[in-house]
Amino acid sequence: MDLASEELQFLSLPDILKESVSIPKQSPKTFYLITLTLIFPLSFAILAHSLFTHPILSQLQSDPVGASSDWSKLLIFQFFYLIFLFAFSLLSTAAVVFTVASLYTSKAVSFSSTISAIPSVFKRLFITFLWVSLSMIVYNIIFLGFLVLLVIAVDTQNVFLFIFSTVIVFLLFLVVHVYISALWHLASVVSVLEPVYGFAAMKKSYQLLKGMTGMGFVLVFGYLAVCGVINALFGSIVVHGGDDYGVLARIMVGGFLVGVLVIVNLIGLLVQSVFYYVCKSYHHQGIDKSALYDHLGGYLGEYVPLTSSIQMENLDA
Repeated sequence: MDLASEELQFLSLPDILKESVSIPKQSPKTFYLITLTLIFPLSFAILAHSLFTHPILSQLQSDPVGASSDWSKLLIFQFFYLIFLFAFSLLSTAAVVFTVASLYTSKAVSFSSTISAIPSVFKRLFITFLWVSLSMIVYNIIFLGFLVLLVIAVDTQNVFLFIFSTVIVFLLFLVVHVYISALWHLASVVSVLEPVYGFAAMKKSYQLLKGMTGMGFVLVFGYLAVCGVINALFGSIVVHGGDDYGVLARIMVGGFLVGVLVIVNLIGLLVQSVFYYVCKSYHHQGIDKSALYDHLGGYLGEYVPLTSSIQMENLDA
């Protein structure tokens, strides 16, 4: 199905997943290299970092007196881990969104062209990420405030305050957190495909999510839930399962879970790209394919004159 088709607005969740999974078949070598060089290191780091932090945390629990050096190791490791996670997350997003858009515009796709475009795309995604981070800071302050209120309610045995704070904490975590995540994912695609980024990209993603919030919520919540299950299994079997599982079994399970997370992350990035086109189609917003072609070429220092305007609703499925 053409990603520009107006019929995209009628796609169900299974259809979106099916469409997303079919995209790598159009350029398997490019997606294979993107997965191997960017998504695999990201997925491996997400799971494997607990293997390094677990011994340090165990040492801190057993010897709190001489813990200064262990705290230093933990903080240094976490700092570099977060930098790595942040960098490869943005790099993976930039590579997948750029490649999917290039396929949509029938632009020549290769791993080298994608890598060449990443530096320019990365800067736009970074600015958007800073604005999202600001939103998350505000959210976390409010969330922590209600957590403190919940603790006070428990200490004072105030039933009304306990119920109120519990409901708010639940709604903040389940609804607001997922919504901000959906906003972030869509804003990332907007930052790559449109001449806006930062706060403007967040505003545009907010507008695109109108009427599609439910579907966006299900997609993001499903992704977070699957990642949570994978992390939980990895922690219980590979990290903490030394007494119940042999070394070979833990290695095999760990490798399998890393592979599953790689697939989940790749599909997640593809879904957020397809979901952008679904939202555009839902709002009947035209996509000038030639202008998008030029926009993508700008990341590579290219310029292709605008020759035609192809609107989304005029394209055949």
